Amino acid sequence: MKYSEETENFFDKVYVVTKCIPYGRVTSYGAIAKYLGAARSSRMVGWAMNGAGKYPDVPAHRVVNRVGILTGKMHFGSSNAMAQMLAEEGIQVEDDQVVNFKKIFWDPVVELGME
Repeated sequence: MKYSEETENFFDKVYVVTKCIPYGRVTSYGAIAKYLGAARSSRMVGWAMNGAGKYPDVPAHRVVNRVGILTGKMHFGSSNAMAQMLAEEGIQVEDDQVVNFKKIFWDPVVELGME
């Protein structure tokens, strides 16, 4: 795992994993929760993303729901800011949903491995 075993706060663990999402890729709340061994905690991951604005190095805009919908877009200041940030990374968004979601999906279980 990329976070220290001493990191006990779930939100901090979420932020560490989120920082690993590569430019031009997206993941889901559920994928992060699964990686952290808390598969039923995707809503908690969402809550962590809601508070990620105070951490400019956490690319929360790269976290979407399980089908690629920008469900957290209201937490980025304007209704199209999240889509704009993704577009700046080459990610196409139509009607608040990532186009080619499965193709650009980044799975932390696969990419970071499980311990």
